[in-house]
Amino acid sequence: MNQPRLANIQDMPRVLELIKELAIFEKEADAVEISISDLENDGFGVYPKFTCFVLEIDAIIQGIALVYPRYSTWKGEVLHLEDLIVSETCRGKGLGTLLLDAVVKHAKQLGVKRVCWEVLDWNEPAIKFYESKGANVMRDWNVVQLDENGITNYLNQI
Repeated sequence: MNQPRLANIQDMPRVLELIKELAIFEKEADAVEISISDLENDGFGVYPKFTCFVLEIDAIIQGIALVYPRYSTWKGEVLHLEDLIVSETCRGKGLGTLLLDAVVKHAKQLGVKRVCWEVLDWNEPAIKFYESKGANVMRDWNVVQLDENGITNYLNQI
């Protein structure tokens, strides 16, 4: 099996397909708002906002891991894994492990103090996978967000 590689700008159409596939799996089919050009500009501009690893089988990208830097006031520099996606047709074949391996190696090279990510509480296969790799699934923390409307509403209240 091939090893993950860094994505290039030409990979972004397939990366977006996999992002949309994940959104459907996570029961948020209409939530994806980004475009191919967003991914191209944000990932390959003067100041890239993310790093993406891809994994191909028979010259077709079947998995991605998208990461970006964050800063922890407790630990310092950390790496955030936004998404680790394996095409539904290729799950259970070790692609997730290879992609997570690439992310952890990248984190080590960067010298970060932690790799962090979220997983849905109902996604037991993913939770078991991450725990089998030694990850601490912190079930007592909640994800908190303000979407664009939330930001606007918040600002209208101050």
